[in-house]
Amino acid sequence: MTKTDISPSPLITLASASPRRRELLEQIQVSYSVYPANIDETHIEGESALQFVQRLALEKARCVYRKFPERPALGADTIVVINQQILGKPDNQDHAKRMLKMLSGQTHQVMTAVAICDGEAEHLQVCTSEVEFAQLNDKQVEAYCSTGEPIGKAGAYAIQGVAAQFIKNIKGSYSSIMGLPLYETAELLKLSGIKLLK
Repeated sequence: MTKTDISPSPLITLASASPRRRELLEQIQVSYSVYPANIDETHIEGESALQFVQRLALEKARCVYRKFPERPALGADTIVVINQQILGKPDNQDHAKRMLKMLSGQTHQVMTAVAICDGEAEHLQVCTSEVEFAQLNDKQVEAYCSTGEPIGKAGAYAIQGVAAQFIKNIKGSYSSIMGLPLYETAELLKLSGIKLLK
């Protein structure tokens, strides 16, 4: 995939193709270019959920910084954790249905790690939020999966989409559940010398 410039004078390179992360960066007025990182996202046996999400965010940032060292690279990764089991992105509708049935009527954790690589300087933060799902029946699960929204989403749902009607309560950062914790991201950008709200 070729580099895509979003701004004529980007401050960072975003190592993600996620439209949600783009929207969130624009919300805090950070100009960026996009170059999705191509890394192996396979979970390593014995790796905790925290170690896993941290490693992926860092590897994404490092991968893209090596290609475009003229500016800091931002990598992020989001996972859903329930009963110590990591839920990534579903492969297909059947996989999505299984995930949604696991989340139904339960409270789970959403962990988003964000990393910035700027040469020898690397900064990393993790934001963990809790999300309480309503009890879903088979008809609701089928109807939601038929929208196509679960595919490509960690835990098989998008809190900013149709699935919002299933969310009873959240504790933590809404933007982190979307895929990029804005407070933590802003703090990391400041550490890299990028000032916001000039």
